[in-house]
Amino acid sequence: MTAQAPVIRAFFDEPTNTVSYLVHDPATRRAAVIDPVLDYDHRTGKASTASSDAILAAAQADDLAIDWVLETHAHADHLSGAPYIKLKTGAKVGIGEHIRQVQKIFRPVFNATDLKGDGSEFDHLFRDGEQFTIGSIDVDVLHVPGHTPADIAYRIADAVFVGDTLFMPDYGTARADFPGGNARELYRSMKKLLALPPETRLFMCHDYKAPGRDQFAWETTVAAQRSSNVHIKDGVTEDDYVTMREARDAKLAAPLLLMPSIQVNIRAGQLPPADSDGVHYLKIPVRLTS
Repeated sequence: MTAQAPVIRAFFDEPTNTVSYLVHDPATRRAAVIDPVLDYDHRTGKASTASSDAILAAAQADDLAIDWVLETHAHADHLSGAPYIKLKTGAKVGIGEHIRQVQKIFRPVFNATDLKGDGSEFDHLFRDGEQFTIGSIDVDVLHVPGHTPADIAYRIADAVFVGDTLFMPDYGTARADFPGGNARELYRSMKKLLALPPETRLFMCHDYKAPGRDQFAWETTVAAQRSSNVHIKDGVTEDDYVTMREARDAKLAAPLLLMPSIQVNIRAGQLPPADSDGVHYLKIPVRLTS
């Protein structure tokens, strides 16, 4: 019997412009959550699980069993809700195996001596080309580095969750200037995605509403990206893209939640170890420049 198409529900977190997904197999009611958000107020240090609770409530309402929390990469713009969903469901948390490289880059930045750098904070490290299942539906893992060394995309039937590679066609593509990022690698990764059948549906991890567009959007197709993406439509060469991307990135400010997000997300969404007073503290490295 041919597996049914997955049912996909999106959850948009406007403070971080992040899209999380609840994906399930209608035949077995098994499910996965992709890129969940932990709500965090940087001004007060307060966090809440409201966004993740909304996903869990939707799963409960549809009688779904969540088997996986799937991260596309170690996000630099929001804290992950993965450990909370794991706590509530027993789901395994997975990410690309190159998270080890990202951990080794950032471990000295935060003097994170608790990090081994082997990715063992996660339950599973996916290899490029690896296949697993959500219920009866096959999932293929595609390594798509460039934004970070560890980015992966998940291909679930005719749907691909692209993480931070592509944005909607009218907005363009992800930045490539974070440590370990590379615009040339990002171009090649996106071309890998755009070589998929033209009718393939692509689901974004972020949307920022391009000028002139009134509504947030996060679903498009390979065909639409190839015909109209403002950064990488057909005809844009690798060298032209790299020149554009590097010039554009040089003018971008760091994400507001870069420092708290990275040190949490390289730990699979766990906070740094508590101090002697039992409180978890986030570190902000400060460097004086002349």
